[in-house]
Amino acid sequence: MGRFIVNRILISVPVLIGVALILFLLLNVVPGDPVTVMMGEHIKPNLIEVFRERMRLDDPVLVRFARYIAGALRGDFGISYKLNREVGGLIAQSFPHTIKLSVYAALVAWLIGIPAGLFSAVKSNTLIDRAFMGFSLLGVSLPVFWAGLLMQYLFAYKLRWLPVNGYYSLKYFIMPAIVLGWGSAGTVARLTRSNLLEIMKNDFIRTARAKGLKESAVVTGHALKNAMLPVVTIMAMQVASLLGGAVMTESIFGIPGLGLIAVRAISMRDMPLLQGTILFSTALVIAGNLIADLLYGFLDPRIRVE
Repeated sequence: MGRFIVNRILISVPVLIGVALILFLLLNVVPGDPVTVMMGEHIKPNLIEVFRERMRLDDPVLVRFARYIAGALRGDFGISYKLNREVGGLIAQSFPHTIKLSVYAALVAWLIGIPAGLFSAVKSNTLIDRAFMGFSLLGVSLPVFWAGLLMQYLFAYKLRWLPVNGYYSLKYFIMPAIVLGWGSAGTVARLTRSNLLEIMKNDFIRTARAKGLKESAVVTGHALKNAMLPVVTIMAMQVASLLGGAVMTESIFGIPGLGLIAVRAISMRDMPLLQGTILFSTALVIAGNLIADLLYGFLDPRIRVE
């Protein structure tokens, strides 16, 4: 297991370097000068060259990229052009808010998606099945920003049950967690249902029923565990994706997480801040995939032996 983890980490290093290189090259062809972003549009032209030389922005692109990678390996993602603060510190300050939102959204997705898929499989081709699958399809299809605006209008403006935005207590995360977790819940529900229906056709399910086990014990004790293998992969990847920054959700509800600072970095053309948030998000996705592979081994002993 240790060798497997080390191999996966070593394979991930070229992926991170490739993402960083593509992102670095793309951001360097975007119109806009970093010195102008920092000092304002009314800076004197002769000072621009002075600051560019002082910041070593006149070096070749590959030289600057090598310097950036060397700093990133030490945890130094540079200084934000606009905020004049370390990018690593800004990420560390914003990440806890993204963790809270992601955990709440993942709980919403799992607590809704797994039972919905289970009931839909047990009651397949009935009104309950169609209702659950229709609700999950709506969650997958409805854009996040549109669902957020609808919930703000209904529950915050009309009914006044919840605050419009903010991050000061648990009630501020209720609407964002539902909005963000709804789409994931739909994916989990549909995948759980299809896997359960496939597993229920196997011979060991008929054997369990022939032994006299109750249908609930057959479904939860035998079928569900085997059907959860692909679902676990999706769930782990969803958590990694959520941790990577729920851009639209955090922007709509004013939660200062990774997604919100990434949006602000784009609007301010703050290249170091945008590079740091995207690279950090990529690392989270890679870590989520690794965790999914490890969970496979715990759920299926045959995978652990292999």
